[in-house]
This record gives sequence, C-alpha cells and structure tokens, in this order.
Amino acid sequence: MSLETKEERVKLTPTLAEIGEKRVIEAITSVAPSSINGDDAAVLHTPVPNRRTVATTDLLVEGRHFRLDWSTPEEVGHKAIVQNFADIEAMGARPAAALLGLAAPADTPISIVQGIARGIAEASSHYNTELVGGDVTQAGELVVSITAIGALGGDRQALTLDRARPGQQVVAHGKIGWSAAGLALLERFGRALPEEHSELWPLIDAHCAPWITPGRGQVARATGVTAMTDNSDGLIPDLSTIAARSGVSIDLFADAIKPDPLLVQAGALLGRDPLEWVHAGGEDHTLLATTAKPAPSGFRVIGEVVRGESVTVDGRPSPYTKGWASF
Repeated sequence: MSLETKEERVKLTPTLAEIGEKRVIEAITSVAPSSINGDDAAVLHTPVPNRRTVATTDLLVEGRHFRLDWSTPEEVGHKAIVQNFADIEAMGARPAAALLGLAAPADTPISIVQGIARGIAEASSHYNTELVGGDVTQAGELVVSITAIGALGGDRQALTLDRARPGQQVVAHGKIGWSAAGLALLERFGRALPEEHSELWPLIDAHCAPWITPGRGQVARATGVTAMTDNSDGLIPDLSTIAARSGVSIDLFADAIKPDPLLVQAGALLGRDPLEWVHAGGEDHTLLATTAKPAPSGFRVIGEVVRGESVTVDGRPSPYTKGWASF
C-alpha cells in the first residue's frame, strides 16, 4: 500500500514544463476522453422535457484537502468527482458532466496529472458522465477544481435545505465518521498502517476515495424526500444548516448513529473518541435527508424533525459540533 514519493515520480515521467500546455491537455484527454470535449465549450444534450440545470463547484488543494504521500493521483481525481456529484445528488438531480480546472507547479510530473484525470474518468463512469472540458495553468501549488453540471427533471421540487418540517424522519445513505477516522489513521501512520491493524484499511480508503451509491439522490426525490444535503462538514454542522434554514429542530437517535466496530477499534488504537468522528468528522459525503414517508431504498432512519431550532442527540446537545471549516 506504499506510495511513490514525489521525487520518485519526477524521475519516472516528464514534468508539465518539459512537455508544454498542449501535451498536458492531450495527456488528460487520453485517459478521460469525451466526444464533446475539445471545442471552445462543450454543448450538452437535453434529452428530456421540463429539465432544469444544476451546477456546483469545489476545490481540492494539495496540503489542505489531500497529500500525495497519502493518496494516489487516481484517488484525488475520484474524491474530486464524488464530493461534487454528491452535491448534485443532494438536490435530487442526476450528474450530467464535469469540467476540470487544474493549477500545478511547472515541475509536476505529467503522470500525476494523468492519474488525477484517470480517477476523474473512472468515478464519472459510474454516473454515466464524462469530463467534457476545463483549463490548465501554472501555479505555486497543485489545485484541482471540478465544476459539476446536473439535470433535474420533472416537476417535483429540488431537495433544498429549507423544506424540513416537524413530524418528518431524518434518513441517511452512506457511512458516517469513516473519512475522519481514516484521516486520523493517516496522521498517525501515513500509508504504513501496521499489518496487525490491516482491517482498518477501509477507513483510510473512505478518506482518500469516499463513495456513495450513484442515483440515491434521484431515488430520494422520487419517493418524497423534502430536504437533503451531503455530509461534507460534519453530521451535526450539516444538519444544523437544515435546521436553521427550515426553522426546525432535529433530534438524532443515539443508537442509530453510534460508532460501528471499525470506528470503535480505530478510536481505541488512536486514543480518540470515535463519537467525534461521527458527529463532526465530515467528508463522508453521506446523503442526509428529511421525509414524511418511509426511508427510501438504501437509506436508514437516524432521527426525527421536531419543533425548535437546534440539533440534539436523544434530546441533548452534542459535545462535538465544530466540524470541517475552510477558515
């Protein structure tokens, strides 16, 4: 599971400065091809009536959101797509295309850029989408920016943050706390996780390459979910946003969000409270939603919407509320 050092990659492949912008773009499109990429702008098809466009963008900055001694370039590209497509899914929409903005130092090996593009292409393929364009430029640090385009069909409302109502259930799709636990393991061991703790690798994988099942956002919208977001900043912070925007309180069921055995084991190994990873970890990109109907396929009930304006666990405030913040 060891990764090549940056110095080893420099020896293996030419740098961006050595091959020039045109060949950098060719290297990206060779591993992430699209028949509509290559003109001044991509023209997207609109195959269904009553369709609305959904757009979002996110940045990944080396040293802030990823490290190349912890993640492969393919994992960086995968993560960039999932965190953006999760935002599209959280609106109940279908991802349709992705654009890449890449800034990198001139001495960056082309293999790193191709690896990122390969990860983007692979993750996008699970959604039947493609990388349809973008831009590259020189910068002092490696920055990956994805702009995701989605489609919202039919006449149902988008799953906005302000539509939770008292009496509804809170439901979730995906792991909660795994990404934060994986980050904590990387901070302690890097990619050199001791063999006797190899069963914890899924937590590291969840941080480097998070995953949600494609299409769950559309399923949620079709089955009557009202408000939805993805767990990017932390369970308590993200649900607090829904609560504040909707003017309600959310009470989570402690048994429904208790740390699973892997989190408990990682907590014991690191001397950490695994509950912190669940409540405030973030970057799982779990879909969190409210509904007055039974939980949609692939979702589970984790709480309820009540009157008030707060987020509690079994009626009590959580000791962990900070979550992820850019500043």
